[in-house]
Amino acid sequence: MKNIRSWWWLCGLLTVWACQKAPDQPAAPSEDARLTGKTVSVADFPAGIRKVFVLNEGSLGSNNATLDFLRLSDGMYITGAFRQMNPDAGAGLGDVGNDIAVHGDEVWMVINNSGIVEVLSAADETELAAIPVPTPRNIAFDDRYAYVTSWAGAFTTGSYDENGRYILTDYANPKGRLYRIDLQTRAIAGQVEVGYQPEGVTVYDGKIYVANSGGLSSQIPPDYAYDRTVSVIDAATFRVTGTIPVAVNLKSAFSDGKGRLYFTTLGNFYDVHSALYVLEADQPERVSKVTDYISVAAILGDTVYCVGTESEFDWSGAPRSYRALTVQNGAARKMTLQLNAIQPYSLAVLDAQTLLVGDAGDYFNPGSVHCLRNGTVSWTVTAGVCPGHFACW
Repeated sequence: MKNIRSWWWLCGLLTVWACQKAPDQPAAPSEDARLTGKTVSVADFPAGIRKVFVLNEGSLGSNNATLDFLRLSDGMYITGAFRQMNPDAGAGLGDVGNDIAVHGDEVWMVINNSGIVEVLSAADETELAAIPVPTPRNIAFDDRYAYVTSWAGAFTTGSYDENGRYILTDYANPKGRLYRIDLQTRAIAGQVEVGYQPEGVTVYDGKIYVANSGGLSSQIPPDYAYDRTVSVIDAATFRVTGTIPVAVNLKSAFSDGKGRLYFTTLGNFYDVHSALYVLEADQPERVSKVTDYISVAAILGDTVYCVGTESEFDWSGAPRSYRALTVQNGAARKMTLQLNAIQPYSLAVLDAQTLLVGDAGDYFNPGSVHCLRNGTVSWTVTAGVCPGHFACW
């Protein structure tokens, strides 16, 4: 069982020998071949994908993050894989699964409130390492390191008074940090200070770009202000070389691999809407807004896929209509998605025809994952609580 940190907010020697098999000797089946679930259609899925992993965030403080995966060999969607493949893990994966990524044959998961970066075998979901990082948020890679954003222990606590006002009773608001973890040793190999409450991170051309949100700073005196900056770190020296102002409450970060960097913002939940921004890596002062109303986004190659709603400030729970866009070379085009009653909480793009959408439902009970083929729902499965993040192997 992972140790859960107390922060309130969304917040011997073993030697392994590898044997070369004879060319005509079939590979041994994966240990997770025994796991079963719901069978769905994957006949038209793109070639080269063996599994799609789904990290379910769980509910804050409930220690109920879970890992699902879709096995392409037989079209089986399997829930709760981490617990089944790691029965000695006690209560399970931990508290609030915040990000997931595949690097090589490993699955890396950021478990925010537990203060852990989990590393699993992609082949069978068995645990390889659990690396302590304070309030980790998101992850990216280059050839040598995993880079993990961290709130560095920032927190707030408080209570509501008789008039329904939230009264802050305690807080800590250090600047955030970017940690780097050696991919070979899985040991922390350095850290550098960035902005307040960093979130998304992406790597391009020897530089690491960190989106700073200031999500807690907006609630804390004296400024009560969001961060609005992107920190630029030189990968060779692991030092901050620049700070780029973009927009308040930055969230996700993407690189199209061609010199364009995209950042989503959540806005201020009042009069500044969520949005997507783009900047040029060789001209970082050229920051421009692509579009407003971006609830979720994902990238495939050089194209960002976005879904959002203009009624994002409507807290009544009334049904919403969503619009979808693709963004390439900084230009947006409309995309047709028939979402019906689906409320997108997360998004994965397998190819231009195949999207997976996570719906968190009421955020406390199991959510759902929906496969859209050519804009139309092909199938739906029940996932864990708050299916929030996808990764392909």
